[in-house]
Amino acid sequence: MKTIVRFAGTPLVALMVVLLGLHEVKAQTEYKKLAQTGMKFLAVSGGARQAALADAFTAVEGASSSMFYNTATMAYLEGTADAWISTTQWIADIKHYYGTAAVNLWDYGVVGVSIQYVDYGEVQRTVFARNTKGYLDMGVFHPSAYAVGISYAKALTERFSVGGTVKLVHQYLGQGALTTDFRQDVDGKDVSLSNTTLLRAETDVPAFDFGILYKTGFKSLSFGMTVRNFSREVTYIRDKFQLPLTFRIGVAMNMFDFTDLDRSSQMLLLVVDAEHPRDYPEQVKVGVEYLFANTIALRVGFVSPADEHSLSYGLGLQQAFAGTRLSLDYAYTPFGIFEGVQRLSFRFGM
Repeated sequence: MKTIVRFAGTPLVALMVVLLGLHEVKAQTEYKKLAQTGMKFLAVSGGARQAALADAFTAVEGASSSMFYNTATMAYLEGTADAWISTTQWIADIKHYYGTAAVNLWDYGVVGVSIQYVDYGEVQRTVFARNTKGYLDMGVFHPSAYAVGISYAKALTERFSVGGTVKLVHQYLGQGALTTDFRQDVDGKDVSLSNTTLLRAETDVPAFDFGILYKTGFKSLSFGMTVRNFSREVTYIRDKFQLPLTFRIGVAMNMFDFTDLDRSSQMLLLVVDAEHPRDYPEQVKVGVEYLFANTIALRVGFVSPADEHSLSYGLGLQQAFAGTRLSLDYAYTPFGIFEGVQRLSFRFGM
């Protein structure tokens, strides 16, 4: 057990010490798989700004894209409406597409819709066989997945908000052989299928996200908490698994609050998240964003522990005119033995 000591300093720094201390304890333990999950596309970050900050976005007041991170932060949406689209060039030539739209109902809260679609490309389908190749060629198929959701967030006070998302998650992974028989040649080698039962590996499952955001009142310090991908057990033919359930807590603050700099035109945002997923050890995520002249943003993020992707980088451009707000964001994540992951996002608000 760690000894708790009196810490002199800001609440943000104290909370960061707690989070990093929890990570230190975990880092001393053996790495091991905690559980198995499916539909892992739900755990892939879609936003360029968020990915550049290592996805440490649980306590950041957001726009409609918050539906993928902490719906409660959407309660403080500025303006009447907000729309956001994003694309992620994932590893193995897998492509993720995201879209959100939200409407501010003012005293009645904020309502939004979201969609995520995954294109896995072409996959060669084979069946194990006792022949020279060791398999039978069953042609190609196109697996895919999507999630569509409806979200609602409301600020109960000027400092506290809640939010949730109800979504339908769908995934198609081709056909699976429940029973397999073969036609054989004169040498007893398998040459084709016979009397084989094939079932579509396809399923739909409802899932839920919940979140809260609390503005502490100490300068711009905010605290957020969220649970994502809560659902029942999913069955594919005979195999059962859970969705990638994740619990996160995080803090965010403009560090220029401690300086005499003009905070109306520039910002140094520090974000820290602690994540407890179902299927791998806990992680600490730290991100820093510098915004200059309310126009140009530079970002960097760090995740630990991580196997292939610990650092991420990004930049953004934003501009407001004639009652509209536009922003364009880009993020790059080196991915170890794989090609780097690139993300591009565009936001429109009014």
